[in-house]
Amino acid sequence: MKKYELPPNKLKFKLKRDVYDFETTAELMPLKGIIGQERASKSLDFGLSIGKPGYNIFVSGLSGTGRSSYVRLLVEKKAQECPVPDDWVYVYNFKNPNAPIALSMKPGLGKVLVDEMNQTVDIIRKEMDSAFATKAYEDKKGRIIIEFQNNSKKMLKNINETSKKYDFVFSQTDRGLISMPLKEGRPMTEEEYKGLDEKEIDELRERSNELNIETVDIFNSMKVNEEFLRNSLKRLDEETGRKVVIFHMTNLDRIFGEDEDVSNYLDTVVKDVVANINKFKKNDTQETNNPFAMMQMRNAEAFFDRYKINLFVDNSETEHAPVIEESNPSYYNLMGSVEYRNEMGVMKTDFMQIKSGAMHQANGGYLILRARDLLQSPHSWVALKRALGTKKAVIESLGKELGFVATTSIKPKCIPIETKVILIGDPYTYQLLYAYDEDFNKFFKVMADFDIEMIRNNDNMLKMARFIAAHTEKENLRHFDRKAVQRVVEYSSRLADNQKKLSSRFNKIVEILYEADSWAEVEGADVVCIEHIEKAISEKAYRSNKYEEKVMDMFEEEIYLLDVDGEKIGEINGLAIVGMGDYSFGKPNKITVATYKGKSGIISIDREVRATGKIHDKGVLILNGYIGHKYAQEKHLSLSASIVFEQLYSGLEGDSASSTELYALLSSLAQLPIKQSIAVTGSVNQRGEIQPIGGVNEKIEGFYKVCKMKKLTGNQGVMIPHQNVSNLMLVDEVVQAVEDGLFHIYSVETIDQGMEILTGVKAGEPNEKGEYPEGTIHYLVNKRFIELASDDKDEESKEE
Repeated sequence: MKKYELPPNKLKFKLKRDVYDFETTAELMPLKGIIGQERASKSLDFGLSIGKPGYNIFVSGLSGTGRSSYVRLLVEKKAQECPVPDDWVYVYNFKNPNAPIALSMKPGLGKVLVDEMNQTVDIIRKEMDSAFATKAYEDKKGRIIIEFQNNSKKMLKNINETSKKYDFVFSQTDRGLISMPLKEGRPMTEEEYKGLDEKEIDELRERSNELNIETVDIFNSMKVNEEFLRNSLKRLDEETGRKVVIFHMTNLDRIFGEDEDVSNYLDTVVKDVVANINKFKKNDTQETNNPFAMMQMRNAEAFFDRYKINLFVDNSETEHAPVIEESNPSYYNLMGSVEYRNEMGVMKTDFMQIKSGAMHQANGGYLILRARDLLQSPHSWVALKRALGTKKAVIESLGKELGFVATTSIKPKCIPIETKVILIGDPYTYQLLYAYDEDFNKFFKVMADFDIEMIRNNDNMLKMARFIAAHTEKENLRHFDRKAVQRVVEYSSRLADNQKKLSSRFNKIVEILYEADSWAEVEGADVVCIEHIEKAISEKAYRSNKYEEKVMDMFEEEIYLLDVDGEKIGEINGLAIVGMGDYSFGKPNKITVATYKGKSGIISIDREVRATGKIHDKGVLILNGYIGHKYAQEKHLSLSASIVFEQLYSGLEGDSASSTELYALLSSLAQLPIKQSIAVTGSVNQRGEIQPIGGVNEKIEGFYKVCKMKKLTGNQGVMIPHQNVSNLMLVDEVVQAVEDGLFHIYSVETIDQGMEILTGVKAGEPNEKGEYPEGTIHYLVNKRFIELASDDKDEESKEE
């Protein structure tokens, strides 16, 4: 047994004191960046540098590996090398109000345009009143009206001269120009008109028709004169208003004249103001409580909203390319929206209600999204792919996207998009998208994979110390002394379950840093010492190990039956892992095997009642392969065996007990007792080779706790696969028990080695005839199979 036993120095990685030459982390330069993620770092650098279409990035890794913070740090650094993108505004489309126009301009000018336009329109409205109240305007207007009146009088005189020939006269009234019949040179009264007989009325009507025919040209001239008046007044108003508008728009032309699109828009504004000059004239409507009058006033005021500017994307305070991290990538948050406002029960919208989304805000820069959050909103995922494919972010109602009846709304002009998208997710999400979404690989050609562990070398251990120094500075923690840092590094290897690795789950390490600092504060210490680290680790475990304590109480009270001393045939102590959130512990289990006559083969009772998973079932089936390969090369096997995990009432998964089950099976067949003081874990293949398993530290410590509870005798121990030796990071108490000879840990490579340790009997090697030495394990097992086969033949003979 001694040759398989591991010495204490193989049970845990202990950091040498000469690795660090500082007293506290105050002497170290804080780490900027991340540790041990060279592959992911290079992938990110490549993805952020290449500007070709489709080279967006999927960052894969488990939570806590520092992927999010590092991505943000690297993207921010890359963004500083890129220029600030243009501002974008939406303006009123005077030709088609339902299709607002998008304009781009140099960063910072969008805000200037908004302020300048608002001020300019306010000034124009105020000065327009003054412009139409000047003496010069009134004089010009008066001359036009006088000219009109003079022409009207001349035309009226001409028409009356003609009408007298027909005994008619035209008179100007409030209702316009009307004709009246004459009697004895004067207008006929109403009584006189009513006294006419039918013949006189017919004559009067005939003369009126002749008069209308003869004066048609004069009447047309009068209409032309009226049109001339209207046009002249309109030209006068436009000329007066244009001077005011052009005078105040000059400043905007000076600022934005170099931008052709903006300059064209300003020219359109001037034309629209001039065309609607009457809207700018002073409204003498008095305030009233009449709701209809108030509505008219609001509508009149709403007319001027067309001259406002919707600052859609503002980069006035941006110093480099934008980095947007959208934590809630819903459809509207991502792609923008058109909002509505309630006006007296009616939902209305206009170009000022167009709101930007994360895609627009990140335009010309970088957009960071969580894959899980994005995929929870499937319409967002579809819209994102469409935007990446078309390089346009369409702003439209989700109802239209879903095919519902669309309400009347506006359709803003699309803005061209140049955004690098970084998706952060886990490996499972990446595999699902890659396998089931044919567009995924088209748009996300770069995958940056963050590992959960890194090589434990001097460089990474020094970076770990600098990482701790960075957190003391960032979070205002106490500095850590050298021994405390060493203990954190050891804890990192325990998290990685590997003596040669360090964990990249930095969130777990940061939790210990925070909690150790808190315990140092409780004790009033100036620096964090190793005692505070130990306290933080133990207290963290204590908060989560209630279920473990209850399980151990059940072992102590012998509710769970488990022998840790003596020998038994067909019984063995197996080791399992119980997970409770972020805490897991080892729980020993008694495994029993019963062999008897029959041809049922090996039966797992747990499998029969469907209490096991596929991997465990595979492990049981492998036992058949081993038995057949080892003992049935020249004969048929006749065997019935049942295997069960005693007192197991929950599910069972994994093949780490397959070797344990095989040991118990061989013990039952050979009728050799197994040492109950040794617990076993390990997988096995059909050739009898032991394979590695997970959770080796928790399993060993779980059995040790039970042995300690029942009293250590110096014979107890655990047998593990030899490949798991590098995974050993046991607690100091177990290592000390091994050093004191109270506990033992064995590593084995084959079933034969394991059986020799468990029974104290040689496994045996076959000779040239395939026969095993008498008294060896395989001899006894093979003998038992021969007996079962012979009994089987006897039974067949009796039946015949």
